[in-house]
Amino acid sequence: MVSERQMEKLRAQVLQYVDRSRDVTDQEIYDRIDQVLIQRRSGHEHIGFRERCILRRDLFFALRKLGILQELIEDSEITEIMINGTEGIFIEKNGRLYRWEKCFSSRQRLEDLIQQIVGKSNRVVNEADPIVDTRLENGSRVHVVLAPVAINGPIVTIRRFPDEPITMNDLICWGSLTPEAAGFLEMLVQAGYNIFISGGTGSGKTTLLNVLSGCIPIEQRVITIEDSAELQLQNQPNLVRLETRGTNGESTREIDIRELIRASLRMRPDRIIVGEVRGAEALDMLQALNTGHDGSLSTGHANSTRDMLSRLETMVLMGKDLPLEAIRRQIATGLDILVHLGRMRDRSRKVLEIAEIECYRSREISLRTLFVYEEEAGGTESLARGSLQRKNTLLHTQKLQAAGLWEKEKRMIHEKME
Repeated sequence: MVSERQMEKLRAQVLQYVDRSRDVTDQEIYDRIDQVLIQRRSGHEHIGFRERCILRRDLFFALRKLGILQELIEDSEITEIMINGTEGIFIEKNGRLYRWEKCFSSRQRLEDLIQQIVGKSNRVVNEADPIVDTRLENGSRVHVVLAPVAINGPIVTIRRFPDEPITMNDLICWGSLTPEAAGFLEMLVQAGYNIFISGGTGSGKTTLLNVLSGCIPIEQRVITIEDSAELQLQNQPNLVRLETRGTNGESTREIDIRELIRASLRMRPDRIIVGEVRGAEALDMLQALNTGHDGSLSTGHANSTRDMLSRLETMVLMGKDLPLEAIRRQIATGLDILVHLGRMRDRSRKVLEIAEIECYRSREISLRTLFVYEEEAGGTESLARGSLQRKNTLLHTQKLQAAGLWEKEKRMIHEKME
């Protein structure tokens, strides 16, 4: 195997052949690498065919891509890459965590890669501002934490998304939800119900948000608002994508989700999609929902649908000191449907509950459970078996009726009862 020192020497030799005064194609880089490897082979060092192929790939990745991470980025079965400084790299593959055999040889090499990633999206990360969210060119989400916050070296977490957008049929095939629940959610999106998706980290919130966004009628104007753009909306011709911006310590100022929500209201949106609500922007989102922007979607972290309501209350209070009753009325009138997801003991992702916000009475928001996940016989400690079961019909049907979908929903209920 080639040592890190030898690898660096070969990399420097390749760069000697590269005209960096102009844009160089990938093929030119490969040609220069081949020249260097031929010279190496003609010397005293013997190099086998397999080693030469691996070395050729690794040199190209080091020069043009993300170094040792590139093969992980290109592996479609990997969903998460976790870099714990130079101490190790862990990956999530097919729902399970593994330690990868490779790691960064030096802290400097890892920091150089971080600056390469962050710089491509015009973000800044350093000791003065050690935390940043960004993305790769393929849309993968990247979260970086540097010293002095990260004690054991630079920490990088990469959430890799599928090469092809996940569809509703995919979720049904994976058992994440039933065909009945899928058809029901699709109708709600088409009819313009305001839907909030909750769940824990890695439960599939963004995936479901992306799938539901694909059900929006193509003639409508959609505005997405995210910390780092990762939604993959397909076949939406009138689409505006907005992304937050941090300050870089110079003349540029921070632009947060709150400001983007307010700006979106001046863009004549039919639908507003907020990738994730984490703080005071919850108030701006609720105000948008209560001013005629039906059919909007968002996500948030919570342990249940009821817990999500409590968290929304807390997030609103982070931005403005309002009476709790006023906040709850805003939530009850702004949101229509809550969808909660979770990861089961076998690491599969499931829709666990679909609930309707029934009303606000006696100073409490009343929830009506429409679907709930029920375990079935035959499960084990490592395998969950069950499905979403319908418990109640939709109470507020005005939007379905206005969209001409109420008869379809009644037929579905009738067929279910038979």
